Amino acid sequence: MPTRRVFLARTAAAALAVPLGASACTAGTGGAGAGGTGTQALVFGKTDGGTTFVRNYNMFGPATQKSPNNELIYEPLARIDYSDGAKVKPWLAESLEFDEAGTTLTVKLRDDVTFSDGKPMTADDVVFSLGVPLKDPAFNTGGTTYDRVSKKDATTVTVHWQRPAFSEVGQLASPQLPVVPRHIWDGKDLKSWANPDPVGTGPFVLERFAPQQVTLGARSDYWGGRFALKQLKIIPTSGDSVRAQLLRGEVDWALVAWNGAEQEYVGKDPEHHLYQKYATGGAYSLFFNTARAPFDNVHLRRALAMTIPRKDIVTTLQRPGTEAGPTGLVDEIYADAILPEYRHKVQELDAGEARKELALSGFEVKGGKLVKDGKSYVPRLLFNQDFGWDPYANIMIRSWKKHLGIEVKSVGAPSANLYERQQTGDFDLTINLTGGAGVAGIYSALSSRAYRPLGETAATNVGRWKDKATDAAIEKLLETNDPAVARSAGHELQKIVAEQMPYSPIYNSYWFIAISADHWAGWPTPEDFGYVPFPGLGPDTTLTLLNLKQATK
Repeated sequence: MPTRRVFLARTAAAALAVPLGASACTAGTGGAGAGGTGTQALVFGKTDGGTTFVRNYNMFGPATQKSPNNELIYEPLARIDYSDGAKVKPWLAESLEFDEAGTTLTVKLRDDVTFSDGKPMTADDVVFSLGVPLKDPAFNTGGTTYDRVSKKDATTVTVHWQRPAFSEVGQLASPQLPVVPRHIWDGKDLKSWANPDPVGTGPFVLERFAPQQVTLGARSDYWGGRFALKQLKIIPTSGDSVRAQLLRGEVDWALVAWNGAEQEYVGKDPEHHLYQKYATGGAYSLFFNTARAPFDNVHLRRALAMTIPRKDIVTTLQRPGTEAGPTGLVDEIYADAILPEYRHKVQELDAGEARKELALSGFEVKGGKLVKDGKSYVPRLLFNQDFGWDPYANIMIRSWKKHLGIEVKSVGAPSANLYERQQTGDFDLTINLTGGAGVAGIYSALSSRAYRPLGETAATNVGRWKDKATDAAIEKLLETNDPAVARSAGHELQKIVAEQMPYSPIYNSYWFIAISADHWAGWPTPEDFGYVPFPGLGPDTTLTLLNLKQATK
C-alpha cells in the first residue's frame, strides 16, 4: 500500500483526467437553457443563499455574506474526492508531496493555469494567497494550521508545519483558501474590500451581478477544457419554490431535500427528472458550548443528546433515513474506518437513560430552569433561520421539555449573524456541520489548537472543546504516515465523540440534488461518479459542468 506521501504525488495526473478529457466538448447549436433563454445557459436555483445576493468576492474577508458560487471563479490547490474515500487530490497543483518528517509539503504547480485577465498563475500568487491567513487570524476562515509558506522556484512552493501534518493537507482544498492574483490583491485592505470585479483561475467570469440573479460566463481559455454551455445563471429561491420551478423547466439544477421526489418529480419524467443523494462524510450536529456552564458538564450533554428525536427531525426536514450514528462519520464513506459497535448504528431516543444522566449531572430542574449551586440557567438553542430550521429546533425543544422538564429558548438567526455568533461562542447550544477531508478532517476541529477564548473568533472549534485525550489522539492522527496508527487514533476519537459528546450528531449530511435534464445531458449518478454534481464544491462543480453537453430530443 502506498504511503500518503507517495499517494498524493501519484494522483496528480489522475485528478485531471476527467476535465482534460472533457476538452473535446464544443458548444451545441440548438436548444436553450432553462426557461427558454436561447443563450445556451444553465440555471441553478440556489436555495440556501437567502432572497438576495451580496456582491462580495473577497473570500478571505471577515464578512460572512459572500457572493454565491465564488468557487467557480477562484480555485484551490487541491480537491477532496468523495468518490474515493474523501481523499485529497491535486487541482491547481500538479503534485503534493510531504517530506519524510511530514512537516514540509512541496507543492508543484501546474504550468498551464492563467487568471481570467490572461496573466499566468505563478508561485508568487500561491505564496501570497496561502500567506493571507498568516497575516491576521481574522483572515483564517478555513482554520489553517501551517506556519510558513515559501517560494522554491517559479512553479514550486513549500508549506511548512511546526509538527507532522500528513492529514492536514486537506486545508489546501478549502474554498476559504483559494489562489488569488497577487497583482490585484496585494495592498488591498482585506477587512473592508469587497472585490466586486473578481479575477480568478476558475472556469467562469462574472458577466452580470444583480441581487436577484448572478450570471457567470464560461471561459474559452480555461486550463481544464472547454464548456458546451456558455453561461451559468444563479437565482435565489427557496426549497418550496424551486420544486415548481424544476417541474416547469425554469431551473436546471438545485440543491433541495424533497420528500416524495420519486413520485412528485422523477415519476413525471424518469428520463429527464433526476433526484440524487451523495454523502458528504459529515453530519449536522448539536454543538454544546463547553467553555461555560451548564454544558461543561458531560452528564448534562448526554441527557440532551439522548432525548433528541432524530427520526422526527429527519422526517420534518424531508431527509428520511439519514439519522446519524454516534461518531459523526457517515457509513457510505467511512464504513471501514468506523468501530464495529458504531457501524450502521442509529441513535434512538432513550428518555430513561437521559433522566439518569441528568441526575448524575447534579442539576435540578425547577420551573423549566437548570439549577445547581444556587445558579439557574435557561439554555438557548441557536439555529439557522435562513434554512427554515424553526420546526427542527422546536422538535428538540419540545422533546427536552417533555422528557427532562428543561425549557430551552429558541433563537433563530440569519446565516451571516449565525456564523459570527458560533465562531465567537455566543450560544449555549447550536446546530453546525462537521465535515472535512477524511477522518482527520472531521475530527481535527476538536483540537485545542483550534480553541479560542469566548469572544474571539474560532474558525472551526466553535464548541470550545479542550481535552487532553482528544488532543493526543488528534496529534497521532495528524502526525502519522502509518495507516494502522491513523486507524487506531480514529477509533479513539470516535469513542470520545460518542461518550464525551463535545457534539452530538443528529442527521448525516447529504447533498440532495434535483436536476432537470431537458436541456443538458451527461450528469453523473450516485451509482457511477468520479465527482459530485453539487453546485458548491468548486472542482467537483467544474468537473460536472465540463462534462455536460446539450441534450438532444
